[in-house]
Amino acid sequence: MRIFYRFILFCLLLATTGCSSLFFHPSRNMQEGPAVKLFNHRDIVFASSDGVPIHGWYFPAENALGSILVLHGNAQNLSTHVNSVLWLVKEGYNLFIIDYRGYGWSGGEPTLEGVHRDADAALEKLMSMPETDPDRVVVLGQSLGGSIATYTVARSRHKDRIRALVIDSAFSSFRCIAREKLGSFWLTWPFQYPLSWTVNDDYSAEKWIGQVSPMPVLILHGLDDPVVPLHHGRMLGEAARQPKEIWLTARPGHVQSFGDESLRKNFVDYLSRVLRSKPTVGPPAKGS
Repeated sequence: MRIFYRFILFCLLLATTGCSSLFFHPSRNMQEGPAVKLFNHRDIVFASSDGVPIHGWYFPAENALGSILVLHGNAQNLSTHVNSVLWLVKEGYNLFIIDYRGYGWSGGEPTLEGVHRDADAALEKLMSMPETDPDRVVVLGQSLGGSIATYTVARSRHKDRIRALVIDSAFSSFRCIAREKLGSFWLTWPFQYPLSWTVNDDYSAEKWIGQVSPMPVLILHGLDDPVVPLHHGRMLGEAARQPKEIWLTARPGHVQSFGDESLRKNFVDYLSRVLRSKPTVGPPAKGS
């Protein structure tokens, strides 16, 4: 009976929070590893649109070719996620990675609405930095960050200046991935549909990725991703409009594409290609 009551409390918690605990697993503990110390970087603190203080790290590159905003996944904080993208600084790209509210040194607590506010504020901050050429900016989102990046770019007032959206191992829908995760556990399996319907799906990448066009979109996804299955990447690929590219990678694990040296080279070539092209011009983004 004790297990049963705990289970009921668990289900009630999920229902009242919109299953948000499935998406956010932040850590306040910053881990500045040895790789980070090899790169010159500085702390950036700015306010989200509702006043919550947001913290990020900025890595300037020598003779920068462009700037990349990095939106990371759902666990830990930027100090662990940055290691997968630091190599881009050596390739000549300024890197700006931020923590959503509730993560690392950022204030507040994470919510679906809040983290999207934070991403939009981060893009505004990057565009305003003196080192940034606003016509040479790329947004890169990984896992949860890929979904956040899609919504952010599709609605940004800078949409006609951003040169590419890159999403790595992202899920197609908040509601869909919640249902799949609830369905994978025997205790919550019977409730996967009713509980998943408590999730706000307004921000889901599948609904917004079509509005990123005519900006180039690059989708990276692992063939054997155990966290966000491949069909999510395929669904996003189908929903995206041209110009788009879908790169499926064979490396095992989640968000592991950049561990492949050949893919890194291809990605640098991709960045060079999209940054050489003229900025895209399309209809105004909704909400602008």
